[in-house]
Amino acid sequence: MGATESDPAMDALLDALHRTEPGRLAQVVQQHYGDLGLDRTTIYVADLQQNVLVALTDEAGGGPPQRLSMDGSLAGWAYRSESLRIQLGEKDTVVLFVPIIDGVERLGVLRVETSTLNAATVRRCQSVAAVMAMALATKGTYSDRLARAQRAAPMGVAAEMVWAFLPPRTIGTELITSSAVVEPAYEVGGDAFDHSVVDSVLHTAVVDAMGHDLAAGLTSSVVLAVCRNARRGGADLAEIVDTVDEHLQRLFPERYATGIFLELQMTTGHLRWVNCGHPPPYLLRDHALVPEAFRREPGLPLGMGFGAAEERQVHEVRLEPGDRVLLYTDGVTEARLTGDAFGEERFIDYINRAAAAGEPAPEVLRRLVHAILGSQDGRLSDDATILLFEWHPLRQVQRP
Repeated sequence: MGATESDPAMDALLDALHRTEPGRLAQVVQQHYGDLGLDRTTIYVADLQQNVLVALTDEAGGGPPQRLSMDGSLAGWAYRSESLRIQLGEKDTVVLFVPIIDGVERLGVLRVETSTLNAATVRRCQSVAAVMAMALATKGTYSDRLARAQRAAPMGVAAEMVWAFLPPRTIGTELITSSAVVEPAYEVGGDAFDHSVVDSVLHTAVVDAMGHDLAAGLTSSVVLAVCRNARRGGADLAEIVDTVDEHLQRLFPERYATGIFLELQMTTGHLRWVNCGHPPPYLLRDHALVPEAFRREPGLPLGMGFGAAEERQVHEVRLEPGDRVLLYTDGVTEARLTGDAFGEERFIDYINRAAAAGEPAPEVLRRLVHAILGSQDGRLSDDATILLFEWHPLRQVQRP
């Protein structure tokens, strides 16, 4: 098929997806798989904690949706490794598991059963998965259907508010990849993260608001809203922090939050940051910690610094290609593992071993937070948020 020739089957699928409601995405694909040359399709989405893959089905069909283990199924392997997996099906068919990825954000897996396996079939399956990624990313913003499918437990109001303000867990370009996790997912209160790319600058932030109640969730949500409002208005790094300080002091005079805000010039590796009473980040280079890279005297927490005698200090460092920067809240290093605090050494060692094994950043964090949760029977004594970004200007861009 020439580059300018249309694909009637894909055109029909795209047209149908434009006009369908979010709860019927799976049904629309099933209605078209015959015209696409496929025998059967199933769409799975990852649950909020990335423990299982949940089949999207017609809610009126009755019965719970099928769930596949993220760590014990071939579909889960496709999701974790972000790569195609194949197995033999029944009646001379082949089953393909294709990761559904929006940019670099993992959303789920497309299961395709087909009696014909060749390069054209694989490309067709990848095209359908790409279309589903866009459909899930866009339609999920105005329907509760996807959010409902992704939940394995009731969510608290504070967590509902925080998740509403959080950006996608993973963003990336040919120059950077940034990924984050937040736990406990259904009860998080004061923790939050942000990352955004604007004009070749990566903006990242991690916030830890005082307390674990609804007011803490409101505080962290306001921090994100004010930060984005100032950034989108053209404020520089110091101005953003001052604006957050001012709003917190005025709106919540009895509360505060720690936080750290960074700006990375993605074309040069020039990194600037402001620390507001928060644990300093870690700089990982060649799978080793660069000691003291971010060790500076922290400033006052957010909500306490505006109008203070001392100005916010903007620090600077130069990254090298391949460097990884790790932001976190103290709920991570204060988590207890077999009676001992998880601690800096174990924290860094886990990240480095996973990275050395070639695991992508989102999978590194998924495995890490599950290890922390597993060591405490799934119950954390404090919120734990981790954000990891890598500057990779020399990486070859993978083309499908």
